[in-house]
Amino acid sequence: MSKFANIIVDISHEKVDRPFQYRVPEGMEDQLFAGVRVQIPFGSGNTLRTGYVIELTDEAEFPPERMKQISCVLGSKMEPQQRMIALAAWMKSQYGSTMIGALKTVLPARRKVAQQEKKEIALAISREEAQALLGQCEKKHQKAKVRLLTELLKEEILPWELVTKRLNISPQTIKSLAGAGAIRARTVSCYRNPVKLDAARENGKRLSDAQRHIVQTVLADYDVRQRKPCLIHGITGSGKTEVYLALIEGMIKRGKQAIVLIPEIALTYQTLLRFYKRFGDRVSVMNSTLSPGEKQDQIERAKKGELDVIIGPRSALFVPFPDLGMILIDEEHENSYKSESMPRYHARETALKLAQLSDAVVVMGSATPSLEAYSRAVSGEFSLFSLTERLTGGQLPTVYVEDLRKELKEGNRSIFSRRLQEKLEDRLKKGEQSILFINRRGYAGFVSCRSCGYVCKCPHCEVSLSEHRNGKLICHYCGYEQPAVKLCPSCGSRYISGFRAGTEAVEEQLLMRYPKARVLRMDADTTRTKDSYEKILSAFSNQEADILVGTQMIVKGHDFPNVTLVGVLAADLSLSVNDYRAGERTFQLLTQAAGRAGRGERAGEVVIQTYQPDHYCIRHAARQDYNGFYQEEMLYRDLLSYPPVSHILAVQLFSAKEEEAIAAAQEAARIARSMAENDRESGTGMPAADIPATVVIGPAPAQIGKINDIYRYGIYIKNKDYQRLVAIKDEIERFRRKQERPKGSCQFDFDPMNAY
Repeated sequence: MSKFANIIVDISHEKVDRPFQYRVPEGMEDQLFAGVRVQIPFGSGNTLRTGYVIELTDEAEFPPERMKQISCVLGSKMEPQQRMIALAAWMKSQYGSTMIGALKTVLPARRKVAQQEKKEIALAISREEAQALLGQCEKKHQKAKVRLLTELLKEEILPWELVTKRLNISPQTIKSLAGAGAIRARTVSCYRNPVKLDAARENGKRLSDAQRHIVQTVLADYDVRQRKPCLIHGITGSGKTEVYLALIEGMIKRGKQAIVLIPEIALTYQTLLRFYKRFGDRVSVMNSTLSPGEKQDQIERAKKGELDVIIGPRSALFVPFPDLGMILIDEEHENSYKSESMPRYHARETALKLAQLSDAVVVMGSATPSLEAYSRAVSGEFSLFSLTERLTGGQLPTVYVEDLRKELKEGNRSIFSRRLQEKLEDRLKKGEQSILFINRRGYAGFVSCRSCGYVCKCPHCEVSLSEHRNGKLICHYCGYEQPAVKLCPSCGSRYISGFRAGTEAVEEQLLMRYPKARVLRMDADTTRTKDSYEKILSAFSNQEADILVGTQMIVKGHDFPNVTLVGVLAADLSLSVNDYRAGERTFQLLTQAAGRAGRGERAGEVVIQTYQPDHYCIRHAARQDYNGFYQEEMLYRDLLSYPPVSHILAVQLFSAKEEEAIAAAQEAARIARSMAENDRESGTGMPAADIPATVVIGPAPAQIGKINDIYRYGIYIKNKDYQRLVAIKDEIERFRRKQERPKGSCQFDFDPMNAY
């Protein structure tokens, strides 16, 4: 059967939505793959142009006899752009999306952004002539000219701002010297640099034996072309970042670049500061707060080898380094490494593929590794390293678990347990800092009537509205707003109010109880603007506040030496989520939160408030016992065939018409069940235990059945063989492509992080 290649001629966002199809000449098929450069006749004049193969196919888009043919394959070495196209093809196959969608994820968007320019002044004569002119100016007491010429003899090129402001040279003086041919003012192009730090360079700290063992082993393996991924399991405060710095220093000495992935933009400032102190301005960032011009300039700097390290969330993975040697994934367990838009890729798995394409190594680190990564380390697929001691030599914090049921029985109706109140007062007296973590957003959760049970819901989405302090009820899915209600719309009762467990409510209660306390709040509402993360964290780091109240973003990787108390409010809220990962997430959050205390010389304490003190997640978190939690949690995963024991494919169908969404889900379920049945029949003669069973669940409405007037249905498919799930995804895609008008829209999510 004839083969055809879809090819893009210019890999910018404006062009990738228009691939062109060419015939593959006989004998060339084995040389072609996603990302390979080819020469093709293009346009009416058949001008030979360079293009990139994005996919091979058996399906012709128009009659083959009218199709042009690829001229030749160009070069064998993979360039950064080619690697990204190959990566996009892999993402399309593994996660389900269009090739165009995958390309737009991995390729930097080229926008029409004006090149930034700067003015500077340079000597236009030889140093000898400049020295003679300086002597003449000194005799004539021309002080401004003397100042300028003296500096230009030290540095032949000076920034315009330095000359006009710090040296206080007037435009007339500049014009006079330029007119005499001694200097020239010029405008040159320059890169925007989002890193605005003024920090002294530091040498690396002395590593402990355990840290040094990790660095030496990883670099030695790299030198002998061993590219086995590595997982560093280090308790909070054990010095994982210092290991990262030493590893990157080793990579730079080998002429390689490194990508450092962090889970939250909130971690950028503190991480960047530590890396900048070690590597200077050859470090930069890539995240959503950068302007289009800043993003474009960092990509150009990376391409030209002017950067050694790029730091950022999962999108930083796609910065096109020419000599990528290492990808570091800090806080590897974090959910934010999974994309929630198509293609729904996971940064860990995508990093492993990019490293394979780039001949690089992946290093992951966490105090609470994901079960997926840790199980692969236990099996030997990843190299496992452990850091079991805090760098300061101090002990892990003392943890108290407070039973809120007991507190209520004994008359304490405050959101703070008595022990937490005592500890907060003690820290305020001593001038030490505290962190209060709550896993909620807004002034209140749902608003309900205590008489009839009515809950205020969004009319467009099947979710409850949240009450905010501005007197509005807001939907956090579609943005719908309405005024707060005073009487129940269902029964007319005035006993309708919000469940107050938000960060604003905690801040308000703190200020009422401790009026002199300086309180900072950090959540999604206070970090909307650019640099807001940095401002809040800098203020707290500089001890401009006594208590930091916040959501999950405050317990992830921050290092505040003066924090000796962490309070976890409503620790078990996340256990109530309808999600098989609820226990793992709760354990990780509590362990990470506890790890913020006692990172300096003073001992730390943690107060965990809960209604379920005997839950195994809370018991293991209080003891900081990851291995105990891992063993118990894996028993449940094995029993119920959940990842990492098995894999799950969620197929989601959406439509503005409910009956269409149901029909589309039924079609997908029918295809999956048919393939499962074929698997069983083709396994005739094999022991039943050797046949990888496919389990199909559904179709059923999603957990939130309607969002923004769009109905949502889905099915779940389980199989221990990930590639079998990919095959089912491919078959559903083929079926929908053949339909003249597919029912609704369809999305795929492998090993989903959130319930649907």
